Amino acid sequence: MPSSNAQPIPAARPVIGEEEIEAAVRVLRSGRVVQGPEVAAFEEGFSELVDGRHCVAVNSGTSALHLLLMALGIGPGDEVIVPSFSFAASANAVRLVGADVVFADIDPDTYCLAPAAVEAAITPRTAAIMPVHLYGHPAAMDRIMAVADKHKLAVVEDACQAHAAALNGTPVGAFGSGGTFSFYPTKNMHSLEGGMISTADAEVARTLRLLRNQGMEQRYANEIVGANMRMTDVSAAVGRVQLAKLPGWTEQRIANAAYLSQHITAQGVVTPVVAEGARHIYHQYTIRVSGDRDAAMAKLTEAGIGNAVYYPTPIHRLKPYWEPDQKAGRNWDLPETERAAAEVVSLPVHPSLTEGDLERIVTAVNALGENL
Repeated sequence: MPSSNAQPIPAARPVIGEEEIEAAVRVLRSGRVVQGPEVAAFEEGFSELVDGRHCVAVNSGTSALHLLLMALGIGPGDEVIVPSFSFAASANAVRLVGADVVFADIDPDTYCLAPAAVEAAITPRTAAIMPVHLYGHPAAMDRIMAVADKHKLAVVEDACQAHAAALNGTPVGAFGSGGTFSFYPTKNMHSLEGGMISTADAEVARTLRLLRNQGMEQRYANEIVGANMRMTDVSAAVGRVQLAKLPGWTEQRIANAAYLSQHITAQGVVTPVVAEGARHIYHQYTIRVSGDRDAAMAKLTEAGIGNAVYYPTPIHRLKPYWEPDQKAGRNWDLPETERAAAEVVSLPVHPSLTEGDLERIVTAVNALGENL
């Protein structure tokens, strides 16, 4: 039990400091508040995180996925291979463009798409692979890109949880046909709300800029059918402040995770695995818990340790996917996905944690070993 004066440690703690507030106020006072110079500067700055690729800012991570699939020409009749162990937005974006979702299983250590499962899921209709860099750990992009190149498939990286993660020195968002990032308040950096798309293809980048702005580059000169998925300059200004802080925050997350992994010793608890060559940036610090997970989470909550399950229900078991698949007689064999959904628990790892917070987390988790 925490002492009477110990405050609960939240699972996540979004940062909105004076610098972010001042940046937002500065833009509001300027009168230039939608897709202006702040957005352009944010895109240029973020490009440094993705090996200089073109960057296009939008209003959310989901919009980033949606527009990238549209820009790549993926639609009805196509299949996209997606992990079921992810947030629903990954699959939703595929459905929104009229393509079919094909679920593939994950690697049990990294929780990311298993390359062998991807290859086994390819059919003549497969148009793209969507690896999700889940929890901030990069997917096995070297092997996934080899599969994609072999079958001439597009690769849409869902890097919404993985700002500044990398594999063998290459940052996520710089491997595939394009990468997508989210700036939701609980992400490793945020812009209040927003998203970013990275691509090496200048024509794809131009198409994305048209798609986010009603199909226009010049006002009233619509070139294609588009939507309104623009980022505001207020969001971009906040994002620029956060982007400058991201390197320090990332190193703190990595240090916090290292402390937890070194000191958590409870039987029945498995700490995160980092693949060789991977830079895990710990959007989530996710353990596996054997035994009664609900009871373990209740004990953590009682001890004042924030915790959550991402994700308790795999996408293929959610109503919009489960019911149509059942009617079609399609059943997915995803044992590692099912096992992960039943065992994972995410603990606080955010950069606001103090040394005392980390000690409390370790103590509470190690105490679980007595009952697992």
